[in-house]
Amino acid sequence: MKVSLVQMNSQGDKAANLATAAALIEQAVAQEKPDLVVLPEYYNFLGDTAAEMQAQAETFPDGESYQLMAGLAKKLKVAIHAGSVAEKEGNCFYNTTVVFGPDGTELARYRKIHLFDVEITGGTVYRESDTVSRGQDVVTYKLGDATVGCAICYDIRFPELFRKLRDKGADIIILPAAFTLMTGKDHWEVLARARAIETQTWFLAIGQTGAHAGGKKWCWGHSMVIDPWGHITAQCSDGVGITTGTLDFAYSAKARANVPVANHHVLA
Repeated sequence: MKVSLVQMNSQGDKAANLATAAALIEQAVAQEKPDLVVLPEYYNFLGDTAAEMQAQAETFPDGESYQLMAGLAKKLKVAIHAGSVAEKEGNCFYNTTVVFGPDGTELARYRKIHLFDVEITGGTVYRESDTVSRGQDVVTYKLGDATVGCAICYDIRFPELFRKLRDKGADIIILPAAFTLMTGKDHWEVLARARAIETQTWFLAIGQTGAHAGGKKWCWGHSMVIDPWGHITAQCSDGVGITTGTLDFAYSAKARANVPVANHHVLA
């Protein structure tokens, strides 16, 4: 399977972000001819305040981002794992991934389970749970013969989720993110590689990059394809761009045969 990761620097202009996402997806398909294209967390809008995020939240399937991605998937005949967007259902808001097959139909929907509530050194406070509801479901979907597991950003720090995805048969795990610069420089790569190693899956970590919110907040970027042995096989450089990798599932089988950790768990 060939995959293209789209690294973005989304801002508080939804129309511009969607235009950029569409252009990068079309570029990836034209240049790389992937089976799957993946976007980062909050690809359609990365604002300064929770109120801004809620104001542009979408209902599905009539939302602007939903319709754009479904249409692009069908037009380009490619699967799109559409990062995440703010979803509104009733009085609740969710940080939600929607996945579209190459015919434009919805393959999966995942609502972020672990919400980012931290105070970064220097006084910057992130409290996602104040305005975002927590998802409940562990989600996988089929793409060809492969099973794909879903996660978003802060989920990466909770290995029990990834074990559940592996136990549901995941061959690939995809993590769209907007990882902060402060945590990203120290934790992004080591956590992503650890999740790949312990689950023995291909791990796709796709990040926002650069400054947003008028320069008050920064994202780390460094989007990566990681193999089941923990090696980085493709990575974006700094800035907006695309990286592409080929996932060899025969290599996955070899890694699992050599170190069969899935057979050795003794704790529930």
